[in-house]
Amino acid sequence: MTTKQPSSSLPVPFRWLWAGAATSNLGDGMLLAAGPLLVTTITRDPLAVALAPFAQQIPWVLFGLLAGAVVDRVDRRKLMILVNLLRMLVIISLAAIIFSGALGLPVLYGCLFLLGTAEAFADNASTSLIPTLVPSAQLGLANSRLFGTITVTNQLAGPPLGAMLFAISHSLPYAGFAALLALAVVLYSKVAVPLPAPGSSRAPGTSMLLEVREGLGWMRRHFAVRTLAILITCFNVTFGATFAMLVLYATDQLALGDIGYGLLMSASAVGGIIGSLLFPLLERKFSYATLLRTGLVLETVTHLALVLTHQAWLAMAILFLFGIHALVWGSVSSTVRQRAVPDRLRGRINSVYMLGSIGGIATGSLLGGVLGQVFSYRAPFWFGFFGSFIILLLVWKSMTHIATAGSHGEEDQATPPQMP
Repeated sequence: MTTKQPSSSLPVPFRWLWAGAATSNLGDGMLLAAGPLLVTTITRDPLAVALAPFAQQIPWVLFGLLAGAVVDRVDRRKLMILVNLLRMLVIISLAAIIFSGALGLPVLYGCLFLLGTAEAFADNASTSLIPTLVPSAQLGLANSRLFGTITVTNQLAGPPLGAMLFAISHSLPYAGFAALLALAVVLYSKVAVPLPAPGSSRAPGTSMLLEVREGLGWMRRHFAVRTLAILITCFNVTFGATFAMLVLYATDQLALGDIGYGLLMSASAVGGIIGSLLFPLLERKFSYATLLRTGLVLETVTHLALVLTHQAWLAMAILFLFGIHALVWGSVSSTVRQRAVPDRLRGRINSVYMLGSIGGIATGSLLGGVLGQVFSYRAPFWFGFFGSFIILLLVWKSMTHIATAGSHGEEDQATPPQMP
């Protein structure tokens, strides 16, 4: 799909959402480095290390579908504000426990579980709001700019900042995150949401279970959105297995310290920034199918390239290319999905997509921990490579149909015969 270059001026309500997401994701990025480092102060056991991201991701599996139905029922902006306030309270409590020296793995896992539960609702509401605030022609630009900014805060600025604060005091990154969440709530409160279109609301008296079934039925009939959900689930299993062992890979194979680990994680963010800047040009010059296929090849090769290198600079270069892929892939797949899904179903469809996305990472994290414990931290990287390669072969021919589905609207639901 090749699109006309949209205007670079994005609507003001989206800009407030954009600012709030950037603020909260800076805190998320701080914990991206501080979290694994905190776990390793308690234990070096690979399975215990992998259980930390698993505890934060499993709520998406348990409550994801419920979150989608709730997002389609309530004021999405108010829901975002409420759950971010709850996240702030959990983070404040965790910072106090760390500062007191009483932190143990059960308490840490419990706090991460509560954070993941809140994120399941907040992220779904935020994603569902984007097509409401941005015209269809600007969705690609909006997604790339939003993802690019989140990449800067979550992966570039956040991890080294979190690692540096962690080196000063283990509780400091968590106290900082709480302050950032308070600011994000203020920014989200300024988002002006347009009134829903006539007939877009749910029927009175409809049960939540029936609403969930309606969303699942729509996705089952829509080939492109359904296949994207399956695809991101499978690739996130392989990615999650590798990512769960990244802290051990960085410290053992690359011999990096706390700050070096944060910088390694930031390498992909630099690629994400470049990807965000290049996306309007890539969108104009190449079809979405070409962008999706190229990205899947890069992701597959990333696992192999990482496990074969012992040089920190080369690992950072590999993750830089991965960052470009992640930004472009996320922008394209989100745009296809947002254009195809009607507003009244966005929360429920997003819940299925995020369930697969986060659930895939959670499953991969747990699997990576088991493989790392039974074999070594290198085993998940090999699993990631071979698993991604098989998936790539299965979906290669179907990319053209998937990539163009968003331009056909809601009714483009045929399944092409070549899909395995």
